[in-house]
Amino acid sequence: MPEIHDYLIIGSGAGGAMAAHQLVVQGKRVLLLEKGSELPDDGSTLDATLVAGGHFNSKEVWNNARGASFMPEEHFNLGGKTRWYGAALLRNDPAEFRADPALGLCAWPFDYAEFEPYYREAEQLIGVHTFAIEADLQRLAVDLGKHGWQTQPLQLGLSPEIVEHLNEATHFDGYALPKGLKSDAKFRLLDPLKASENLTLVMNATVRDLLPSGENPTEVVGVRCTDGREYFARHILVAAGAMHSPRLLQRYFLSTGLSEHLPAAQIAGRNFKRHILTAVIGFGWRIKRDVLCKTRLFLHSDFPHSSSQPLGGWADRETIRFLLPGWLPKWLVEFFALRAYGFFLQTEDGSHADNRVIGESGDGSLPTLDYHAERRPELAREHRAMVFSFMSAMLSAGLVPFKQTIGLSGMAHCGGTLMTGNDPATSVVDAQGKVHGMQNIYVVDGSVLPRLGRMNPALSIYAWALRVTQGLLANR
Repeated sequence: MPEIHDYLIIGSGAGGAMAAHQLVVQGKRVLLLEKGSELPDDGSTLDATLVAGGHFNSKEVWNNARGASFMPEEHFNLGGKTRWYGAALLRNDPAEFRADPALGLCAWPFDYAEFEPYYREAEQLIGVHTFAIEADLQRLAVDLGKHGWQTQPLQLGLSPEIVEHLNEATHFDGYALPKGLKSDAKFRLLDPLKASENLTLVMNATVRDLLPSGENPTEVVGVRCTDGREYFARHILVAAGAMHSPRLLQRYFLSTGLSEHLPAAQIAGRNFKRHILTAVIGFGWRIKRDVLCKTRLFLHSDFPHSSSQPLGGWADRETIRFLLPGWLPKWLVEFFALRAYGFFLQTEDGSHADNRVIGESGDGSLPTLDYHAERRPELAREHRAMVFSFMSAMLSAGLVPFKQTIGLSGMAHCGGTLMTGNDPATSVVDAQGKVHGMQNIYVVDGSVLPRLGRMNPALSIYAWALRVTQGLLANR
């Protein structure tokens, strides 16, 4: 007889790791499957040439809507994208739990007040701190404030001790830190479970298929990996991410015939959304002395669905060194790199049913991401206006700005493909995280997000996984 765990979790990123942590500490037997392996701790994940060159990225090939292939900037490793994220852990505003149909912004199935305790607990578990604004950013914030850009402290998942480690303090944004000074899912949630007999962790395990009960396809009894290994559990928690979790469900619905009569099957993979993103780097005459840099969030009342935050550490310096032509003299490259201050500008994206993930079929075709930001033109217009306003303010502050739109391959801040909601006709997952019409399969990753909000969604994913797993524990 195969071993049957209490819970099987697919994916070890923010949602999967949080779910595993909650279930294991409550004595449940958990099997955690991770598609990738553990990252090296030899310092290579701080090497700008390797990181910017995509050495640690997934090599999975997709098609876009035109049939052209591309490789999304995904990471398959223990801890998922949290190992690489910029550590901004921000709550959605209360208004961002409500709908705005004119912009395609869907409501959460509960309000902010109900979700707030999970935000608070997630902040404590992950370790959220704010840091004092540094001198260069302080001067810039004063000038930007003259143009309506106001600041507030930026909540970061960083240890206060990071300022004592210069190399890590200047490389936390977009890099994986080997010393655990960034509050990622591996260090904060999975490493404390290493000694527990309740957790079985299997890496390099790519789940291909969900396995149905022989009697009832609405019950999933296990999974099959691409290499043929099979694992079984009483409850299945999907946390493979907004681009991958819907493909698992799509294959399952199709193979079991549920696609013909289960409303969730018609929606799975649709409503893909991602923050509309632009990087802006300003060059001035003053050498930048700030270390963390990413200590304040910039907001403007004219752009209610948008925000701006500095690139953390020396991310802008490394970016300049990598992007400038190789034939430029090294002294000139360094001149510009040392005088650069970068920002990450983002605008919330709305839901549109035609923006969707389409899983690969059995004929060997590639998965497809059919997405156009202009399907929600109002938000795309706000983003363009926000970028223009911010660049104008930077110019007035004495910095010459340049922008770089983050293209389709930049897969930061995705969601919506298994959207949560109370109505099975318009959502895939209910308010407790269970797939509508299914008995024992739950989703605990960012694919459930009905709204991204104007800021980074990682904390919302952690909090959602907390809510789902605590609900499961309360009912068992």
